[in-house]
Amino acid sequence: MSKQDTDPYVKLAKQSLETYLETGKLMDVPDGLPGEMQKSTGVFVSLKKNGDLRGCIGTIEPTGMPLSEEIIRFAVISATEDPRFSPVTKDELPALTYSVDVLGDPEPAPSTDDLDAKVYGVIVSRGHRRGVLLPDLELVDTPEQQIEIALRKAGILPQEHYTVERFKVERHK
Repeated sequence: MSKQDTDPYVKLAKQSLETYLETGKLMDVPDGLPGEMQKSTGVFVSLKKNGDLRGCIGTIEPTGMPLSEEIIRFAVISATEDPRFSPVTKDELPALTYSVDVLGDPEPAPSTDDLDAKVYGVIVSRGHRRGVLLPDLELVDTPEQQIEIALRKAGILPQEHYTVERFKVERHK
């Protein structure tokens, strides 16, 4: 069995999407999940098809919902509502791989010296505009690249004043 089939976080995301595409409804939280899935924390669910991103949606901050419910919800939203992609179809399910990133608490990162693109994700903010980029992404090797991408996602110009926070993730894939 692959880790995709045994990691409880990934297994839940996969089961959630398969259930939704089969029934049109969100699945109930199954019994027997690890206790840490009851806490509320930031989480992102990412889908890849043949190694290419196919969807990624999540939340930076806890919403108050248990992590298990967030994984179920974000697996479906990543597949059906990521504005960068058309909705995932049932035919694509065998080619998908899943990852679930559980976010640590953000902390200020006043300098790029405080960042490491392989270890920390970044959040850039200016007023209500925010952009986030997860750590350890393919083709993103420097903090400067992370910040540039996060700024673009937030619609913040590089010359505008903005703040940067960093966070670690526990990645399940």
